[in-house]
Amino acid sequence: MQPFLDSPESLKKLYWRTIFVASLSQLFGGAGLAAGITVGALLAQQMLGTAAFAGLPIALFTLGSAGTAWFVGRLSQRFGRRPGLTTGFLLGGSGGLGVVFAAILNSLPLLIVSMLIYGAGAATNLQTRYAGTDLAGKNQRAKAISIILVSTTFGAFAGPNLVDIMGKFALSIGIPALAGPFLLSGSAFLLAGLVIFLLLRPDPLLVANAIEAYNQKNGLQDASAKAAQPSNKKGVTVGAAIMVMTQLIMVAIMTMTPVHMGRHGHDLGDIGLVIGVHIGAMYLPSLFTGILVDKFGTTSMSVAAGATLALASAIAALTPGDSLVSLILALGLLGIGWNMGLISGTTKLVDSTDSASRAKTQGNVDVFVALSGASGGTLSGMVVAGSSFAGLALSGGLLSLLLIPVMLWSRKS
Repeated sequence: MQPFLDSPESLKKLYWRTIFVASLSQLFGGAGLAAGITVGALLAQQMLGTAAFAGLPIALFTLGSAGTAWFVGRLSQRFGRRPGLTTGFLLGGSGGLGVVFAAILNSLPLLIVSMLIYGAGAATNLQTRYAGTDLAGKNQRAKAISIILVSTTFGAFAGPNLVDIMGKFALSIGIPALAGPFLLSGSAFLLAGLVIFLLLRPDPLLVANAIEAYNQKNGLQDASAKAAQPSNKKGVTVGAAIMVMTQLIMVAIMTMTPVHMGRHGHDLGDIGLVIGVHIGAMYLPSLFTGILVDKFGTTSMSVAAGATLALASAIAALTPGDSLVSLILALGLLGIGWNMGLISGTTKLVDSTDSASRAKTQGNVDVFVALSGASGGTLSGMVVAGSSFAGLALSGGLLSLLLIPVMLWSRKS
């Protein structure tokens, strides 16, 4: 660690190297995340013969990501980011390939187990954003998160738009068309894990912990670092609340959009386009969002997230299901609202923790984020079966508006 203690320039180079490696892994991780999500509900509907439980794969996927978030957080806290993220991506890749075999065998138990394991890739994909903040200064954290999330855009947008191609490829080798995207997902997660394992050296979290321990021992902490310790439980709670609410709303509406489109005559190409735009909107605005969060603060941007999610929900609920343009607009805004909420909440969380517990706390919070997604995925199918897609979207819009008074209250108190 001595070179980084002696030379701020060396530390700066390591910071940018970490950003680069984390971003590179996200090119693959984004594709792994998006391709499977696009057809998960359709695969369940096909295997179960009903749309009432079409949200089951997304629920299992997010439930699996919850357990993995807890595990990866603790593994990273003890051994560093590299072992934690590598393990998570490899598990996600194995789960994606397991879904392929479940589709071939038409085995519901194997699908359930595989979707749980596949969720590990999603949890790890999200936790990679924290690696960029380990060596970032207080006024760089939102920007560091945003750079990594922007990199996810390329894979995330490509994944859904390869659904039709992968479906045809799957049929050409004698497996169900809806299993094709999971071939891409599994392989992409495995490649993301390989990138982290080979290139994330030295480990940024271990370096950050060593530098902070050295500064504490020698009384070299600046005022902002001292103010951040011990962890701010109230700040952690607020940051978690932002991410949990935006995740719940986004997953619920996104999960049932492919089923809603299928009922209105849209083919896999149209569905892939809408979900591709949605996931691109989740990540592409990140760089601008990070700059805005650093400039205006987490409270203002969280309120903006709630307003954007409400607008997206209203458009999804009130426009015809056969209007491709309206669905693209609604799902695009849904992605932007989620992006604002994620970066605002993540920045608040990092600002409110110290290195002694940061990775573990991040993992704990991501458990609740994943569980909220699991709830949204499970309930979405039931809500649509009991009422309509419009009813689901309007419910999401009303819930998103709760972010505004919650954030104004937290700021006042």
